[in-house]
Amino acid sequence: MGTATEPAAGTGPLARLAAEPVGHRFKGLPPDAAGLTVGELAAERRNLFTGGFTTPVLALSAERLEHNLALMEVYAARHGLAFAPHGKTSMAPELFRRQIERGAWGITLAVPHQVRVAREFGIERIFLANEVVDAAALRWIAAELAADPDFRFVCYVDSVRGVELMDAALRDSAAAPGARPLDVVVELAAGEGARTGVRTETECAAVADAVAATGTLRLVGVAGYEGEVPDAGPERVRAWLRRLTALAADFDAAGRFAGTGVDEIMVSAGGSAWFDAVADVFDELPGLSLPVLKLLRSGAYVSHDEGHYGRVTPFVRVPEEGALQPAFRLWTQVVSRPSPEQAFVNAGKRDAAYDLDLPLARTVRRDGVERPAAGITVTSLSDQHAWLATTGEADLEVGDWLSLGLSHPCTSFDKWQLIPLVEADGTVVDYIRTFF
Repeated sequence: MGTATEPAAGTGPLARLAAEPVGHRFKGLPPDAAGLTVGELAAERRNLFTGGFTTPVLALSAERLEHNLALMEVYAARHGLAFAPHGKTSMAPELFRRQIERGAWGITLAVPHQVRVAREFGIERIFLANEVVDAAALRWIAAELAADPDFRFVCYVDSVRGVELMDAALRDSAAAPGARPLDVVVELAAGEGARTGVRTETECAAVADAVAATGTLRLVGVAGYEGEVPDAGPERVRAWLRRLTALAADFDAAGRFAGTGVDEIMVSAGGSAWFDAVADVFDELPGLSLPVLKLLRSGAYVSHDEGHYGRVTPFVRVPEEGALQPAFRLWTQVVSRPSPEQAFVNAGKRDAAYDLDLPLARTVRRDGVERPAAGITVTSLSDQHAWLATTGEADLEVGDWLSLGLSHPCTSFDKWQLIPLVEADGTVVDYIRTFF
C-alpha cells in the first residue's frame, strides 16, 4: 500500500496488499465495498463518517502518524543513535517501510513468525530482541541468510545451553552454499527477578565463550531491555545502562570481537519509556577498537497513546525535544441509554486495548458536528460493549458516534487487520494491514 496520500502502485509485496479483496474479514469497512480491492477502496477516498463505514471502526490519523515518524527520526539523528523500531507494536509492513524511509536502520521483532512476515515484505535488517532455540526456526533463518547476502539478522543469547541448542540446529546448515554464521548479542538481564538475560558479568563471559567455540554463531555485541529494571527510575535505569556499556567495553578489551570479521560493535537497548536515558548513557560510551552501532529499539511511538505511554514517554521529561501525538481513535456508536447515568457503545475487549488502561471518551459526533465528550467515562468493557458512566453534563443519545482514545499501542493494533488511515477532515487515504 502507499503513502499517506495515495495508494501504492507496482508489483512488490506491499503493492500486492492493495490487491486483497475487501470483505467480511475486515471490521468496520463499508459493506458496499465488498468486491473492491483494498487499493480500489483507497482510491475512492471515502469519508470515515459519511462513506458507509460501520462502527466500531479504528482510525489512524495520517497527520499524527507522520508527525511521530518524523519526530523519532530527528531524535535518533540528534543523539547519534541508529534506530530499529520494535515492529511487534504494529506488525504492519507498510509502517515498517515508512519507518525505514524515515531513517530506521532496520526493524526489531520478538519471535520467528514476525521475522517471516518482515522477510515476506523485504525487510533486510532485523534485530530479534529475544532468544531463539527453536530448531526449525533457526534452520529457516540460516536459509534466509544463505539466500540473501544483504540480509542482516541479529538475536539474543543468554545461556550456554541456549548456545548449544542453536549450534546443534545450525550445524547442518553451516555446510550449505552461501552459509553465514548467525550474529548474536549477549543479553544482560535488567536485574534479579527481571525477565530474560544473563544475571552476572561472569556468566555473560561464559556465554560469550560458548559462542566463540561454535562455528555457527558470531558475537557482535551486547543488548538488553531497561524497561525491566526493578523499581525503575532514572538513576536505576542509568546504572543498569552503564553496566551494559561497561560489558561491551570489557568484551572488547578481552578481544572477543577481534578476528571474527565484525566491522562494528553493537550495543542495543531502548523501549518507549526510557530512551532519553539510553541516549544519555550511550553518549558516554568510550571509544572501542571498532565503531559502535548504538541501536535504539523503541516501538510504541508510531501511534503513541493516551494512557500509559502518554504518561511515561521521555518527551514528558524533556519537552524541549518535542512531543509525540496520540494517533488512534476508536469510533463507536451509542446503542443503549438505559438511564441518565449510564450508556453503552458497541465496542469492547474485542476492539479496544484494555491491558494497561481503559479507553477514554474523547468526542461525541451527531449530525456531522463533533464536540468534546464531557461528562462521559468508560468504566468497564465487556466483549462487545463499553460501559459508560454519564453525568448531567453529558449530552448523549442512542445513535451518536463516540470516539475513544486508547492506551497501549501493541494491544490496539493487534485487534484490527485493516486500519483506515484518516486525514483530519475524515478522508480515508489508505489502509494499514497488520499481521498478528
